[in-house]
Amino acid sequence: MRFAYADPPYPGCGHFYAEKHGVNHRVLIGTLCAEYPDGWALSTNTPSLREVLPLCPPNVRVMAWVKPFASFKPGVGLAYAWEPVILFGGRRRERERGTVRDWFACSITLRRGFTGAKPEALCFWLFEALGCVPGDTLDDLFPGSGAVSSAWRAWNAQGRLPLRASS
Repeated sequence: MRFAYADPPYPGCGHFYAEKHGVNHRVLIGTLCAEYPDGWALSTNTPSLREVLPLCPPNVRVMAWVKPFASFKPGVGLAYAWEPVILFGGRRRERERGTVRDWFACSITLRRGFTGAKPEALCFWLFEALGCVPGDTLDDLFPGSGAVSSAWRAWNAQGRLPLRASS
């Protein structure tokens, strides 16, 4: 199967990246739906969820990356300590593979030299949520730091065992 992960600059956040531009989420989601019918995941932020979610097909799931350690912003009294991850499709999970939660807790990465670099553990959770198996294809549409592609190679190399319900 062929899957995609998209972690574009979130709406209104393009200025944090060297390219200094945003992404047309309507076009991006249209591309994901057309080119990745097996499944895809899209990261966004909580302020943009109201804008991004209506652009998605009605059968997506909104999952949560909960950040036990997150950066606190000066003047922001309520921390942004979770991120929505929109999931479409994926391989049907057989009972023997166990259940994957629709939330995952792990801290942000630090000192990666790239704003928003994703932790390997988060990537592994996304691969499991999509139902990926070694030998599938995963396209990292916004490679940025290269963390997702690196995690995909590591996940495939270990012949990843499926998560169990108790994980």
